[in-house]
Amino acid sequence: MPLPLLAESSIIVGAVADGWRDAVRLAGHALTACGAARPGYADEMIRMIDEHGPYVVIAPGLALAHARPGPDVLADGLAVVTLATPVLFGHPHNDPVSVVLGLAIKSADTHIEAVAELANIFNDSSAIARLAAAASVDEVLQIMGTST
Repeated sequence: MPLPLLAESSIIVGAVADGWRDAVRLAGHALTACGAARPGYADEMIRMIDEHGPYVVIAPGLALAHARPGPDVLADGLAVVTLATPVLFGHPHNDPVSVVLGLAIKSADTHIEAVAELANIFNDSSAIARLAAAASVDEVLQIMGTST
């Protein structure tokens, strides 16, 4: 499965977030902006973290916010939010987070495949730092392996 669509409208560079909930909400807004999710999806992503803890912090400095496929997901989509100041999610090893990815997947069948494909980008240990330092949407697209 190819990576979910990463649109220019789903990238926010240098965002200011007052805590992890705001950071996840920004990723949800970006998924809404690109047409992948309804506004309620951000609340679903936050609810999952409230229920299950900071499992979304998958590597030092990187969170992969997502929720189960459901009525708030309109299409497969990916958002990238880089934070001007990192936030704490409460993860014992991987905090603070400076890059939040938002993932919306329409079908449960392809959810795991999409996460695995996304993880391949981060096999490059410098990818998180490069994303955190990105100064433009084009730079984020280049790091993520997507061309405009």
